[in-house]
Amino acid sequence: MTTEHIRSAEPDLPAGGPARPSGLVLPRYRHDDPDTHPPMLFPDYGSTNLRAPKQPLALLPQRLTEVTGPLLGAGRPGDLDHDLTRQHAGEPQGQRIIVHGRVLDGNGRPIPHTLVEIWQPNAAGRYRHVNDNWPAPLDPNFTGVGRTLTDAEGHYRFVTIQPGAYPWRNHPNAWRPAHIHFSLFGQAFTQRLVTQMYFPGDPLFFQDPVFNSVRDPLARERLISRYDHSVTEPEWALGFEFDLVLRGREATPFEDGDDDD
Repeated sequence: MTTEHIRSAEPDLPAGGPARPSGLVLPRYRHDDPDTHPPMLFPDYGSTNLRAPKQPLALLPQRLTEVTGPLLGAGRPGDLDHDLTRQHAGEPQGQRIIVHGRVLDGNGRPIPHTLVEIWQPNAAGRYRHVNDNWPAPLDPNFTGVGRTLTDAEGHYRFVTIQPGAYPWRNHPNAWRPAHIHFSLFGQAFTQRLVTQMYFPGDPLFFQDPVFNSVRDPLARERLISRYDHSVTEPEWALGFEFDLVLRGREATPFEDGDDDD
């Protein structure tokens, strides 16, 4: 249930980028390993056969607006937008979890004050969405969406519910592994990227074409969160760490185009 995004990158800041008539030097964008991100057409992932481009992509020229505003103000997220367990009158059903990490550029530098959004199904594996009507219960106390801004060191933190797996009819007896969708805005709106976070040891990985469309095994591992006992709170919530790297050798795999799953 993502929207179309334009893949971009964090700029390489050292001098040497394309010069402008005024003498301003624009930062350059680095290119990722092609096996890091999933292809637009992956036949095992059925809906890509319908939505993948039939013509070669047109490369948009880099403009100054890509590395300047508009920017999101600090007042955009609400006080409880980061805590999906406190957005309603009652508590949601399911295992409470804390998801935290950092947003970094390809050189390991933190991306401060950038918007991080998440959405997910509830503990039974059902989204609160008109098109999700499989026979699993909705939770009146769980909407499944949140957002926050990273701090000065690129840290983010959400409190939510462990999502459930769900069927999706891509192939016989197809089930999506438990996952949380992430949307990131880097340093400008044109840099929006979307990915999914999975949980360690999920038995459904072997049959999931979304997860396996990332061809590099090491890149697939970067989609899996790490259980973090140091963040786990006694008698309250389990902790999971998930760092997001926007570019470079350790980049987090991001999705191509629309993804309804």
